[in-house]
Order: sequence, then C-alpha cells, then structure tokens
Amino acid sequence: MVLPAAVGVSAVLGAGLIVAGRPSAAQAVPAADRYVDIASVARASLPAVLPDASTGTYTEDCGRNENAHRNADNLVVSPGVSGSAHHVHDYVGNVSTTALSSNESLAAARTTCVGGDRSTYYWPVLRRLDRAGADAHALGGGTDGNTGEILTPASAVIEFRGNPVSKVVAMPRFLRLVTGDPVAVIVGDANVRAQWGCSGFTDRFTTRYTLCPQGSGPTRTLDFPSCWDGLSTDSPDHRTHVVFPAADGVCPHATFAVPQLRITLTYALPQGTPYAVDSFPEEKRDPKTDHGMFIDVMTDRQMSALVGCLNEGRHCRPE
Repeated sequence: MVLPAAVGVSAVLGAGLIVAGRPSAAQAVPAADRYVDIASVARASLPAVLPDASTGTYTEDCGRNENAHRNADNLVVSPGVSGSAHHVHDYVGNVSTTALSSNESLAAARTTCVGGDRSTYYWPVLRRLDRAGADAHALGGGTDGNTGEILTPASAVIEFRGNPVSKVVAMPRFLRLVTGDPVAVIVGDANVRAQWGCSGFTDRFTTRYTLCPQGSGPTRTLDFPSCWDGLSTDSPDHRTHVVFPAADGVCPHATFAVPQLRITLTYALPQGTPYAVDSFPEEKRDPKTDHGMFIDVMTDRQMSALVGCLNEGRHCRPE
C-alpha cells in the first residue's frame, strides 16, 4: 500500500485500514493532526562551541535488533514487574535484558555491540499500520491496543557526544537514564523529548509523526540527559539524578557533564505508509510519547576510552 504523502494518511484515516481481508480498529491509526510534512518543520539550531568544549564523538555498532529481542518490560522504571510497559520495546546491546535482570546478570550477559559494550539500549517499537502484527493477541501488542506489523529499524546509530562548553566526566557503571515521557498525554508536556524527522533532513525535528518525501523514511532521534549529580545511579523518578543541560549546553549548578547519548533510528517505509509508535493504551499512540532507556554496563576501561575520545576531540569507534 503506497500512497502519496499529501493524501495517504488522510485517506487511510477516512476509509479505515484493510488488513488481511478485514478492517482494523479505527483507534489504531493516530488522528491526521498527529502528522506533519517534514518540509514545514523548522530547522534546529545548535549551541555555540566554546574553547573548553569536548568535541569528539564515539559511535557504537550494536546492530538494529536483528535478533528480535523484544518484550513489554521496563527494567529502568519497573524492575521486577514483567509486562509493566503495556507496549513492546526494541533492544540492542545487552541480550539478556528483561524486567527481572540485575546489575550482576547484565554484567555477565552477551551483547550485540562490537567491542563488547554490555549496556542496554531500548525504545518502543514502531509499527506499520497497513499490515497485521504477529502479536495481535499478545501482551503489549494487540491486547494493549498496539496493532500493526513491528518494524526493524533500517539503521540504529548509537552515538555518544561531548558537551559544547566543557569536558565530560565518566558515567558511573549501572547508571540509569530516561529520555522522553511515555505518559505525556495524561501528565502534560514537561518531559516530552520526542524528535521525529525524515532521513536526509538531519536538522529538522518535531513532536509529531513526519510525512517524508519519496526516498526518505521516518526517523526518531532520542537525546538523553547528560548533567549528572555526581552521586547516584538512579533516583525515585529516574530523572533527577541526571538532567538535561540548558539550551547553551551549560549544566545546572552541582551537576557534571557526562557523555551525551544520542540514538538515531531510521525506518524504510514506502511514501505515505501509515505508522505509529507503541504506547500505553490511554496514550493512544501519540507521537509525543516517544521515549528511550539506557543502562550503562560499560567496564571502567571502556568508559575511560569513551571519555578520552570525547575530551580529545576525536571521532572513534570501538574495535
């Protein structure tokens, strides 16, 4: 099903999707105002780089979840509670991550990352809505309103970046990070960090789903907080121990700049194909609920190499 971008979403919304010979639930498709043409999205601006900046980058190859490591758990927010997310997460890095994982089990597990980084990186899956999903009757999938075929990203880039005004210090092992808010529709926009875009438009981001031109697919850019309190690997709200810097890159008082994680996901979809991210049922798959989680399981040696690369202005990949 390939439709022109200008009419594809509205036509699907008006007529309803036909999947495997039967109509799908109308609520499975987000409202038309949840989509925006990428050409109408303003370009993003970057903070000025000062003399003491850490200008390097450290890019990992952890695959794109070719091994289909997925579940409806959330180890960061709800450890020990299986199925608590009520939506499905994609994982790269640590191959063992579930709600029942411990620091010890993560440190002993295998990884998909070249170079041996056992950290866990995860985010809600994206689905195309003109095809039926294999989990239509499963927890986190159709039983929680998340219908459609799960998409494996065409690429998943894991990148650590420095700070535009200062050097960075090492993250502590087993640090937990959260970006975005999976309950933004219910609680408001204070923690919204969704950045939807299109391949080839690297400086345009929006909190709505993007309509991309022919030959360009939707992207998701997950930027994580990078100002650490210097004490904790987690906090009761999973946010206050590591916060975002100001727009100019300056960290708040009594916090320290650590490597800033950016995950960029790109999807290969025909122009006009309707798609949506998994969400809690009451969030109705709103694009602003996009989010991601990270648990640092790097060894001290791996973290030291990462920090040195950023602070020395080099562009590195682990071997």
